[in-house]
Amino acid sequence: MSQVPAATRALRVLRFLAAQPDPVTLDRLAAEVGLPRSTAYHLVNTMIEEGFVVHLPEEHRYGLGVAAFEVGSGYARQAPLQRLARRQLASLVDAVGQSAHLAVLHGRDVLYVLEERAPGRPPLVSDVGVRLPAHLTASGRAVMAELPPPQVRALYPDRTAFVDRHGAGPQSLSALRSLLSETRQRGWAAEHGEVTPGFASVAAAVLDHNGHPAAGVAVTWPEDAGADEPELARAAQRTAAWLTRRIGGSGRPVGRTTEAT
Repeated sequence: MSQVPAATRALRVLRFLAAQPDPVTLDRLAAEVGLPRSTAYHLVNTMIEEGFVVHLPEEHRYGLGVAAFEVGSGYARQAPLQRLARRQLASLVDAVGQSAHLAVLHGRDVLYVLEERAPGRPPLVSDVGVRLPAHLTASGRAVMAELPPPQVRALYPDRTAFVDRHGAGPQSLSALRSLLSETRQRGWAAEHGEVTPGFASVAAAVLDHNGHPAAGVAVTWPEDAGADEPELARAAQRTAAWLTRRIGGSGRPVGRTTEAT
């Protein structure tokens, strides 16, 4: 326990409520957070007064309040993941000599939020602000491999959801599921010429404290560059694992190869 136990308890309540799909009863909250019921009652009432918790008396349940939403909105505005990743991406590029980027899932697309281009390498389509079909990109595959199967199914309800760029890549849910299963077993995603002919990418997912994929770290290179794909993948994994730890998440073992699975 920290030197400020009340603050620790309040943060545990917030973290627990944030991870729930619906408001919960006081008894469940107290049990999950590890507090006596009376202590939990007084704590949540203080948090209600400050706007971080809301009480739904008709349902006898408690959920997140508006102040918690304001904190989350502030987090999004400050873009800490991008700030944390900028120097790490630069180090990744220096280490492997290839371009790297950070992308987040946005519907069925990935949105590129950071890019570090290696000196002397050609420009890529994955510039900051660009969206590309997630199922064709290594970043998108790395992220979707960590999503619950029903969420992936909701994103791709039928074949019309699969955009075709160059006649390559999965064009059905079953094909995508197979690809994502391989990605999970291997620990990193790959694509070869499906976004841009002649270029390949590998990527690893950054996970938040709930184990939810927050972003994908990818390395892209010309396929004729003779690059060592597994080594580039391990470098992307190390960067993703570092970011996972910095945002309070816990990820896969770093450096796991196809042969080790």
